[in-house]
This record gives sequence, C-alpha cells and structure tokens, in this order.
Amino acid sequence: MSRLHTIAEGEATGKTAQLFSAIKGSMGKVPNAYLTIGTQSPEILGQMLQLNAALHKGSLNARELEAINLAVSEESGCDYCLAAHTLMAKKAGYTDEQTRELREARFSDDEHIDALVKFVQYLVSSRGTVAAEHVETFRQAGFSDQQVVETIGAVSAILFTNMVNRVNDTVVDFPKVN
Repeated sequence: MSRLHTIAEGEATGKTAQLFSAIKGSMGKVPNAYLTIGTQSPEILGQMLQLNAALHKGSLNARELEAINLAVSEESGCDYCLAAHTLMAKKAGYTDEQTRELREARFSDDEHIDALVKFVQYLVSSRGTVAAEHVETFRQAGFSDQQVVETIGAVSAILFTNMVNRVNDTVVDFPKVN
C-alpha cells in the first residue's frame, strides 16, 4: 500500500495535469510511480521526464539504457522498477533470460553490455571515488567519456525513481517479476 498521498490522474490540475496528459499520450497510461511523483512535486516530475528525454537523445541506445535500469534497480531492490523495466527491456529486444542476467549485472551474449552492467552495479554498490581501473575497463569495452557521463545520468535517473518507490512502497502496475 502506498505511503505517500497520490491523487488519481483525473484529479490533477495545472502543471500536474499537463504532465500526466503527456505521459498518458506517450505510454498509454500514467504509471503509479509518476502519479506519486507528480502529486507531490510536478516540478521534479517535469525535470525527471526531461532527463529521461535527454538520455534517449544521447549516445546510449535503448538496450543500453534498459540494461542500466535493470542492473541498478536490482542492486537497489526496487520491485516496481524491476517490473517496469523488465517490460521495457523486452520491448528493447531482450529475452526473459537476458533480463535475469542483466539484473545479476552480467550479460553473456555481449561483452559491451556485460561491461556496462558490471560498471553500473559497481558504481551503485561502492563508496568513495571510483578507482581509475574501473573507468578504464569501461572505456576499453568501447564506451566514450560522453557515455561515461550519460551512464551516470541514467544511473541517477533510475536511482531517483527506485528511492521514491522504495519509500512509497508504490503499488506495482506492471507485470511482476521474480
């Protein structure tokens, strides 16, 4: 049961109603996580959507972004984002088995994606300055400095929704995963 007050989509007014309408237009519905964020802070929801739009215009492709979302959501323990991004990862071309691997921060079918999920899992599970060897290994897997920064942006975006959902105990409105 959600812990934070959340309005129904039809109760939204002003900027919140505009954001919900745009989300529904692109996704077909307003997911519970976005309802919660928009209810509490339409400005934050707007910024979050802008960051996600910028990430999709960047140098990381949809498969890479969904790999990040799954590895980070597993590491942080967000059942809501695991469900949402497993569905999105399948739309990006991953199989059920591949989504399980990504959640384990490994990917046997592609060294590039494997390096990506290992890097982001290390990034969110460690503390302090990231050792140069981790950054260099990431670069050696074919990632540019631009992609290092965009990867950090993607990690930040998914961690935000992970944290909101973990605090809120957001009701999962996507097919649940084990």
